[in-house]
Amino acid sequence: MSLQQHFLENWHNHFKSIVPTNAHFFIAVSGGVDSVVLTDVLFHAGFDFTILHANFQLRGEESMRDEQFVQSLQEKYNKPVIIERFHTTQYAEQHRKSVQLAARELRYQWFNEVMNKLDIEKNRKFLVTAHHADDNIETVWMNICRGTGIKGLSGIPASQNNILRPLLFARRQEIINYAQEQNILWIEDSSNTSDKYARNFFRHNILPLTKEVFATSDENMIHNIAKWKEVSIIYDLYIQQQKEKLLEVKGNEVHIPIAKLKKQPALNTLIHEIIVVYGFTSAQVQDILLLLQADTGKYISSATHRIIKNRYWLIIAPLQTLDAAHIIIENDDKEIFFADKKMMISINDVSKITDNAQVACLDATHISFPLILRKWKQGDYFYPLGMRKKKKIARLLIDAKLSTTEKENVWIVESNKKIIWVVGHRIDDRFKIKDTTQKKLQLIVS
Repeated sequence: MSLQQHFLENWHNHFKSIVPTNAHFFIAVSGGVDSVVLTDVLFHAGFDFTILHANFQLRGEESMRDEQFVQSLQEKYNKPVIIERFHTTQYAEQHRKSVQLAARELRYQWFNEVMNKLDIEKNRKFLVTAHHADDNIETVWMNICRGTGIKGLSGIPASQNNILRPLLFARRQEIINYAQEQNILWIEDSSNTSDKYARNFFRHNILPLTKEVFATSDENMIHNIAKWKEVSIIYDLYIQQQKEKLLEVKGNEVHIPIAKLKKQPALNTLIHEIIVVYGFTSAQVQDILLLLQADTGKYISSATHRIIKNRYWLIIAPLQTLDAAHIIIENDDKEIFFADKKMMISINDVSKITDNAQVACLDATHISFPLILRKWKQGDYFYPLGMRKKKKIARLLIDAKLSTTEKENVWIVESNKKIIWVVGHRIDDRFKIKDTTQKKLQLIVS
């Protein structure tokens, strides 16, 4: 079977159902054999496409040679060619990235910009890249050496959002053979011979050495990738089922019952899959396992979220709204943590009462547990110590001449839907210590 026939068969099996017949393709073309052959097979398949070429200006005259070669494909295929030049080294220095990563970011940002300018429906526009089976083998080997999960073993996806990789079935030698048979010209990138980059090092050293021991290692890896893709599908289904059982969405928070979570098999892996979508890393899984045993109020953070221990629950909340979460205080709690502070709780015989604003001494007789510690909100009111009339907390904070930021960081403690303490400010008069008080609840914030 020729490469063209193999391509059409693979397209029918894997892409026909997800790509409309009137789709427009944007082909990422470097000028190398892979992308030029991809262009040729798409042309002979009768597809409508535009050629895109990114000139990163990293190889002097050679970069200009590549640009001119790709430009010549416009006449050969009678298809538009769009070229962009980038100041890649400068971008890498400004953003403190490697040149490779900078080139990737610039390339895909530009691809999206060009595609968005074309006035056709989004579901008809696709970016097509020339990744092939050898790229897949190299990628999985590198993933294994870096450390990876199931998805890393599955290799490069054939389709991902609006990106298609229809040559993943083909070995590089098949692609070269096709180019030679069809008298297709291409250009070689001199950087491909250098072992400076990890992929080239694997390509030129690791994989050839492996084949000296296991002659069919490449073929075995291709078969393994296919199996791991199927395993990944089963894995994803299981993870989704467990998430549906465990995760309770409440507004913009996710609540997870700790007792139920701890009973799950493969707990480390399950936790990783739950937290990774919130910006947490695999290295933080152990921190979360410790959090399961931690005191109420303890938490760990990612760049966007926190996971907070709240009695029998883990709560995942966006950073900007985490403090809206309610922290439950039971009568056997001795201390809880909140907003980088600690609150100590004790019930004692009546003794000396302090006027320290960070200490609340309350009549325990009229207080029922659990208590709720939370941020104040508009509409909250209480009866300030020494007053018989209720007062809105908003007015209390205005009278105290607090700044907007200071107001946002005020917490309250409530019992049975009654506010007993505006933390750091005033207790409620209804719960003050009296001559008849025998037991006091003492709350200390530090």
